[in-house]
Amino acid sequence: MIDKDSIVKALIEEWASIDALVRELDEDQWAASTPCPGWSVHNVIAHIIGTELSLAGHTPPESDIDVSALGHVHNDIGVLNEKWIQSFSHSSPAELIERFRTVTGDRARTLEAMSDEDFGAPSWTPAGKATYGRFMRIRVFDCWMHEQDIRDAIGTPGGTDSVSADYSVDEIVQGLGYIVGKLGKAPDGSSVTFDLTGSRPRRAHVDVTGRAQVVEELAGPATVTIVLPSGDFTRLCGGRIDASAAVDRIEYLGDESLGLQIVQSLAFTK
Repeated sequence: MIDKDSIVKALIEEWASIDALVRELDEDQWAASTPCPGWSVHNVIAHIIGTELSLAGHTPPESDIDVSALGHVHNDIGVLNEKWIQSFSHSSPAELIERFRTVTGDRARTLEAMSDEDFGAPSWTPAGKATYGRFMRIRVFDCWMHEQDIRDAIGTPGGTDSVSADYSVDEIVQGLGYIVGKLGKAPDGSSVTFDLTGSRPRRAHVDVTGRAQVVEELAGPATVTIVLPSGDFTRLCGGRIDASAAVDRIEYLGDESLGLQIVQSLAFTK
């Protein structure tokens, strides 16, 4: 059961964190490339605005260029994202911040006014059919990941000791069965433990007996325990870095070849 008040509060706090992060950036920082291919800091903020406008029922204007031909656009959602980004391409940073505040403020009021029944109603989500509340939890994850994209672009680490950071790791952990079993091709009968280090350490276990699934505890020692910082874990799963970028910070206890195979397959979203 997804708690509406907690999710909405986390999303509003995440928007405030992004606002505080970008409000004092200079022109070079706004133009800095982020780990999202083809996107600058300016583009990332435009993307967040566009997504919230879409959720509010708006459609982007047609672009002057064929955005589907851009190298980093791979599907219909990518086309939609890029149309929004192009629509704000001539906005100054000050104008973009003002629009960000207006749009997220409107969305915050809409979400706060929603009934629990509407929040729990069936809805399309980027993870398939679920509920509107599940979609909003994914929005927390998406916005937090983009905050980290901006921080990486401008060299300002942080934002890891927050409720939205916890929800974001939860979102990834929820999908570890798919990541380990489908993407990582862990063999039947194996098991994997992720030991995430940092200021908010946690462990997650995946049992691959038949269908891979996240479990509270394993029946015995894991085939491999993958020890790595939470920040590397989220960036690997978000496709922001590859295993070679974090090789010196990852430790494998047990079957190292299986661990490496899984780490190289962690990217499930971009």
